[in-house]
Amino acid sequence: MKTESEPKRPRTKPAETRRAELMDAAQAVFLERTFDSASIEEIAARAGVAKGTFYLYFKTKDEALQALRERFVDRFLVRLQMVVAKQPLGAWVQRLDAWVGAAVEMYLDEFALHDLVFHDVSPAQRNMRTENIVTVNLAELVADGVKAGAFISGNPRRSAVMLFGAVHEAVDDEIAAASKNGRKRLIGDVRTFCRRALGVATD
Repeated sequence: MKTESEPKRPRTKPAETRRAELMDAAQAVFLERTFDSASIEEIAARAGVAKGTFYLYFKTKDEALQALRERFVDRFLVRLQMVVAKQPLGAWVQRLDAWVGAAVEMYLDEFALHDLVFHDVSPAQRNMRTENIVTVNLAELVADGVKAGAFISGNPRRSAVMLFGAVHEAVDDEIAAASKNGRKRLIGDVRTFCRRALGVATD
């Protein structure tokens, strides 16, 4: 029997919690069924809510996918920042290596989710990709390294775009080839490429 001193349980979950649960459900259903074949009814059922609840947070499946894309990029960036922050201040080559290694690792671990959230990027969104927060983060790292004399680049932003593209292409090639060399070899190869691209001497 409850007493008057016992706190009352909230009848509904906080909006952010409910939204996150719907996003988790959408991600699971999209990965299992593909985006095109998945239905809002399935997403709502997976989240344990009525279909109408979905529409309180997202107007369409596309809007839910956009939210998943933004969350993916945000988490990607946070992981990169954490890894780089563990490196000594001013150790620009170590920071670059850490950034590249983390990017390769995360892409390998999350390539199915990556392919899902970027499966149907519009021309407008594609034109904006050089300004995504992950590329901007890398550009800042390159620019700081250039100022310190550790890197060579006449255009840090353009260098970051090309290096980020190299990371993606290298991982895509590794996945497609089903190479047995392993991620350690892949990370080493990509790090060497990025170092050379920024004028860093390699062994």
